[in-house]
Amino acid sequence: MAIGFDKGFELHSQGMFIRSQRAEVIASNIANADTPGYKAKGLDFQQALAQASQKQQMSMSRTNEKHFDVRSELNSSAQYRVPNQPDTGDGNTVDVQVERNLYLKNSIEYQASVQFLNGKVKSLKKVISGGQ
Repeated sequence: MAIGFDKGFELHSQGMFIRSQRAEVIASNIANADTPGYKAKGLDFQQALAQASQKQQMSMSRTNEKHFDVRSELNSSAQYRVPNQPDTGDGNTVDVQVERNLYLKNSIEYQASVQFLNGKVKSLKKVISGGQ
């Protein structure tokens, strides 16, 4: 019986990809903290992961060039975040402390995902090698 690595790890890889996108959005917010008129953006992880799992269930393969190309792309567009602080006068809604905390939390979650996948791979190696 063949082990389907692509099916077993696809959702986890999507989660890591979403976390890396989220890190980029947060880093962009931090980089633009002093830019007048810049609006802080955020990426909802739960919503993006739900879209990714729906994509995983709805995937179709195109077997002939006359077939329609039906793909459900992951909507990675960031949405504007509701600011926690009042407007400082320049229209910028970035709160650097909040962004740093979000970046740290996202980084810890990303590392946890890496460790989880590493454990899964070690378990599979153990099963394949017969427990040695």
